[in-house]
Order: sequence, then structure tokens, then C-alpha cells
Amino acid sequence: MSTPSDPHLRPTPQPDPHRRDPYAGFPGTVGRTFAESVPAWPRRVRPREGAPNIVVVLIDDMGYSDIGPFGAEIPTPTLDRLATTGVRLANYHTMPLCSPARAALLTGLNPHRVGYSFVANADPGFPGYGMEVAGDIPTLAELLHDAGYATYAVGKWHVTRDSASNAADNRANWPLQKGFDQYYGVLEGLTSLFHPHQLVRDNSPLDIDEFPDGYYYTDDITDQAVKMVTSLRAHDADKPFFLYLAHNAVHGPLQAKPEDLARHRGRYDGGWDELRRTRFARQLAAGHFPPGTELPERNSEAGYEVGPWDELTDVQQKLYARYMEVYAAMVDNVDQNLGRLTDTLAALGELDNTIIVFTSDNGGTGEGGAEGTRSYFSRFVHHPNLPADWNPDVRREIDLIGGPRSLVHYPRGWGMASNTPFRLYKGQTYAGGVRVPFVLSWPAGLPRAEGDTGVRTQYQYVTDILPTLLELAGVERPSERRGHPVQELDGTGFASVLRDGAAPGTHHEQYCEMTGNRSYYRDGWKLVTLHRPGTPYDDGEWALYDLRTDPTEIHDLAAEHPDLVKELSAAWEAAAWRDGVFPLADGSGALALRGPEAERLRRPVTLLAGTPELERYRSSRLIAFRSFTVEAALDGYRPGDQGVLVSHGDQGGGYSLYVEEGRLRLAYNQYGDLLEADGGPLPAGARLITLEVTAVADLRWEFRLLVDGLPVDGLPVGDTGDGAAAGAEPALLGPVHQLIGMAPFQGISVGIDRKSPVSWPLYERHRSFRYTGALHSVTYRPGEPAPYDPETVARALREAAAAFE
Repeated sequence: MSTPSDPHLRPTPQPDPHRRDPYAGFPGTVGRTFAESVPAWPRRVRPREGAPNIVVVLIDDMGYSDIGPFGAEIPTPTLDRLATTGVRLANYHTMPLCSPARAALLTGLNPHRVGYSFVANADPGFPGYGMEVAGDIPTLAELLHDAGYATYAVGKWHVTRDSASNAADNRANWPLQKGFDQYYGVLEGLTSLFHPHQLVRDNSPLDIDEFPDGYYYTDDITDQAVKMVTSLRAHDADKPFFLYLAHNAVHGPLQAKPEDLARHRGRYDGGWDELRRTRFARQLAAGHFPPGTELPERNSEAGYEVGPWDELTDVQQKLYARYMEVYAAMVDNVDQNLGRLTDTLAALGELDNTIIVFTSDNGGTGEGGAEGTRSYFSRFVHHPNLPADWNPDVRREIDLIGGPRSLVHYPRGWGMASNTPFRLYKGQTYAGGVRVPFVLSWPAGLPRAEGDTGVRTQYQYVTDILPTLLELAGVERPSERRGHPVQELDGTGFASVLRDGAAPGTHHEQYCEMTGNRSYYRDGWKLVTLHRPGTPYDDGEWALYDLRTDPTEIHDLAAEHPDLVKELSAAWEAAAWRDGVFPLADGSGALALRGPEAERLRRPVTLLAGTPELERYRSSRLIAFRSFTVEAALDGYRPGDQGVLVSHGDQGGGYSLYVEEGRLRLAYNQYGDLLEADGGPLPAGARLITLEVTAVADLRWEFRLLVDGLPVDGLPVGDTGDGAAAGAEPALLGPVHQLIGMAPFQGISVGIDRKSPVSWPLYERHRSFRYTGALHSVTYRPGEPAPYDPETVARALREAAAAFE
């Protein structure tokens, strides 16, 4: 036993903030040997005994009526079973766009406060558009992880700004840094379901050349989710988990597995008018709306209008019905995959003690236009000066629709039917954009009482999900985390509503804003606008509806209640300043602006052979709205070498430079129309192949090829796309429509055409066609932006306004 005079007695350390005492706070006893010491172990945080698992299934762009429990004819047996044991929130509201809704769901805060006024594809330089979840706003995953849950995310993220989705970013806003133990999916807002453009596992983009035949993304992310759960159970029999299963389906482009599509052939030949009537009848019978609720007329607002199905030609009806068959097949597939997950939980004996939430981020969309499209990225382009011959569609054989060779979206008439019985679409603050299906099941914790239909008609909002799930799990949201205060919630828990259909709703007041569309809800009254982009904001835009008697927003009462309009509009204004909504979008084009860091992404870049695919956004900065050159450096071409030198893009648009059978060729996929040019035989020993792309008037490019500095007088070989007319293009290629907006959607690959190919015929001949010769590198040299570059235009407008002031 040591004494004070013992030379081995541990000295008392002097306080030093830079040198922590290793024994400070240790509850055991430390002597000089194990025999003289008493061990102690830190207590691990464990959830309460019997804490439920939590699964949040978030589907993308699904309207209110698209699943069986909300009136659909689409077979959704898994969701039917969950609704039978659980509850349906018939009056649940969300944000009208992807990223803001996800930010609100994951944080419990209004999205503008979190920095998501818009999708995470913008950076105009204002607080509401920061697109980063701050450290004092803990996510649902972080809070559950702190409480001892395992946390997993699969599928669509879209809470990371596109410019921060590359492998060089600090990843501060990627899933693992926001509380998830594991992640697998796509960081951006959309992708091909047959050939995802960039899959990420945990913190690393995956380097994938080809997907196996039969690959389908919805199946894949479900496989990954099942593996995460079963792996957890193999290692820990008790630890509860939170699984965030965020589908990219049913967002465009619409793509379905052939066997799923086959089950829906002929289902929609009756058209969207008949579909709305039958779905609405089921909703009324289920008690989703009060007696006397009316089905609105077809959307008739300019730019959003839908015509009668019966006035379409037979050819149009056949084509349009096929689009909806694809959509229904995607919903069907989501339900099948949810069934595989619930079967896994049942096999583990955990289905009854798992809270399962199924909902959508926003309502069904009208972005396919009046006619729909087989060229999704062409239809998606929004530029004020599109040339008169811009084609928002391409011809495709009907049997290709829904497959990997077509990027389609349905006509907005089907979006209207998807949102039955509500008006308008995703992006608007009318009910069509913000009222979506919501099913919650937890048999062990929320058993249905006898006589309870499970339908809840109380108003609840997307920010309410986080506090509700925390309450059900027995987890308290702290006022401080890691020594710092956290931001207060905007959401209110509604566990009382889940338990008792007669309980009052818990969310009584809510503002909403999206690209200038605004609304304000207070105790059954709703003030709402449909704002025309670029027009002034004035009080004449407001319409007023009493949702207690008119949930489908048909009868505008603004003229009858001017004082209430004034009161609610003032409340909206105050909420907007309080939550960071301003500035509102206007005609300045400011949403096109990017911060100064974005200029770094436009520097010339050299990609060595073997470099993983360059991320989509980084790749686009090298070519968007500008001239550019691409230099492929060879260590001497040898006859017999062949393959792709460089590719950028996919079936939705792109270009590829390749050597086949000794000839240098250029493929240009113009939003689905494939144009090719033959540059002639490539001479032995060639060392530098240069592709010069010049931006010319009317949003067009012209292509030239040089070999070792000498121009190539290539010959066009016409259009090899399905059904598109071959044209006598000038040598080499051009002028052709530029790839802008979201195209090219796949990034730049060197020495190979990865995943979804630019040229499908070349893919059929050679698959990804890796170059067999000695390719040293590919260098991109961006030129100056063209005068019609939206960022250039926006800056010019801003400078002019400043000069005027």
C-alpha cells in the first residue's frame, strides 16, 4: 500500500487545458499494478428495453392517390396490409419539392431555416439557399444514433448540393456525416434505374464500368437495406435500427422492369378523366374527405392545363397510356420491394415492433408537359431563348418506352390523376403539390382499436415526423448537443392523433413557399397563390379556401373575407422573415448564379487513363454554355487498337470519341437522337487527337476533329437512333443542339464508356468498349462562356440594376 512518502505515489498533476489527465473522472481505482487496481467500464448508451425499429420509406414525386390505401387501382398489397394494421393520414402536408421536403423531414425544422428554399442544385448566395444542414440542427439519424440506434440510409439523398457531390469535397453534408452508420445510393435528385449515374457507398463513389444484365436500382437499394438489417441482427440481437429508405422512384425518367410493365398493359386505356373519377370514388368511400367534397374540373391554368382524354387521337391515347403503364409498374415494384423488406422483418420476428412510415416528398408532377416526352432531359431544359426547332421529344418505338434506351415522362394529365382529387402539381403550393399519401404501421405500439377505420383527417405537416418518431421511440430531443444549443423545432408530435382518431390535430399554422408560390394555413383556412415567374408579388395573387368544407380548393372566398386575407397574408410575411424565406425568386435569373468557388470547377483538367469517372456536376462545368476542347494523348496509335477514348453522357444525351476497326469516330447523342461522324482511318503512330467544340448561335455546337494538329475531313454517317430521320449533316458534326440543363447526366470517363452508353449500337457491339491501346490522358480545356450562358446573363442583369440604382 502506497504512503504519502512513497516514491511511487502518483503525483498530483497540475491543471493544463492542453494536457488532459488520463485518470480524471475514472470511477475505478488505479494503482501501480493490476492487483492494486479496480477496473471500471463506461456504460454504453442503449435504447430503452423493447424500443421499436423505425423504417421511413420516402418515395419521390408520388401523388395522393397512387397507392391502394389512397384510392389507386395499382396493386399495392404490402401497403394495403400496413394500412390495415396502421393509420392513414388523409390530411398530411409536405413541401412541394424534393430537397426542402427531405430537409424538413430529417430535421423537424421548416426547410428555409435549414437552408433549403429550393432543390440542392443551386447556390445563389443567400441563407435560405445554403443547402447545408448546420451543426446545431441535429437530424433524426443523429438523435437516434445518440440514443443507441443503428442508423442506415439507402437510395436518394439530395440534401447535398450538387457542387459538393464529388470525391474531393469535405463530405460534411453527406449521409455518414449526418448521423448514418451506412449509406448506399445516389446523392443527387434523379438517376437511371437501369444504369445509375453515380452510386455511393458510405463516403465513397463507386467506380463501376457496367451493370449486370437485369440490374434495377429499386431492387438494388432494397437488397442493400436487407443486408444492413440482417447483418446487424447477426452481430446484435437487440439493438434497434433506423432505416431511411428513400426511393428515386417514381421520379422521372420513368423506367420499369419488363415483367412489371407487362402486368399493367391496357390498364390505362380509359384515360386520365376516368381514372380520376374512379380513384375519387374510392377515397370518398374510405372516408378521406367530408361529405359534399367536390372533384375539381381538369387543371386549366395557363401552362398547367389538361385537355379531355376523349379528344386525343388514337395514336396519342396509345402512347400516353403506355407512359402511365410504366409509372404504375414502378409503383408496383416499390411495393414488391417493400414486401421483401417486411418479409425479412417478419422472419426476424420484428415486424410487429417496427414503426413503418410510407409517404412521398411532394405531389405528382407536371414536368412531362402536355404531351409527355421520350427525351426527359430535353423536356427538362428551361432556357428563355430556346431555338424554334428545339424538340422536347424524340421518336421511339413504343416497345422501348420504359426501358433503358428511353428516358420518358408522362403527360401532365397523368400527374393530375396522380394528385386526385387535388389541383395542380409538384412545385405549386396548391394541394396537388403538397398533399401526399401517408401510412404508418406499428402493431405492437399502436394497435388499432375495434371500430377504428385508421383514417385520420387532422392536418399534420412534414416537420411533425421527427418529433413523432422520437416520442414513439422514447427518445428525447435535447436542448443542447455536444455542449452547444440546438435549434428549436417547428414540428409538433402527433402521437396522440395516431392513438385516437378523435384527438385534435397538433399543427395549427404553417407557411409554405416554393419559387414564389406561397401559402399560409391556419386552423382550416388556407391562403394560397399560383405565382407566375418573373411577375410582381402582390396581394391580388391570393386565393382563400375553407378546407373544412372545400378540401379540394375550388371555391375562392378571398372577396368574401378581405380581412382574413389581410390577416393571413401578414402572418405569411412575418413567418417568411422569421424563417429566412426572403429573397423571393424573380426575373433576375439569380437562381442560375453560383458562388466564386464554382469557378475552380471550370479550370482545365487532365484525366489520366484509369481515373474514375468524373462526377456529373464537375464534368458539366467544363462544357456548359461554352466552347471547349478535348485532347486525347496516346503513346502512339498501333493498328488494331480500338475502344472508347473519352465519353461524356448517356442515353439522355452525350458524346463519345472512339476508334473502331481502325477508324476514328464521333458519336453525338442529341437528347436521344444519335448522330455519328466517321473521321476516317487513324494513322499509325498518331499521338494527339483533339476534339474542338465551338459554341455558336441558338444554343448550338459545332464539332471538329484534329489528329496531331491536322484537321480531319470527316463524313457524317447519319442518325442511328430509333425512328429519327437521318440528315445530311455538314462535316464533321454540327451545328447541333447543345447539351444543357441536366444533360449530360453521366460524367466524363477516360478510355471507356461506363454504365449507360452514349451510343446504344456501339454498346450492343462492344459493351463498355474499353480502349485496348496506350492511352495516356485526356485533357479538357473550357473556353469562354457564350453570351447566352444563364450565369453570364444573371450577372449582367445584376450589374445593370446596381448601375441604375
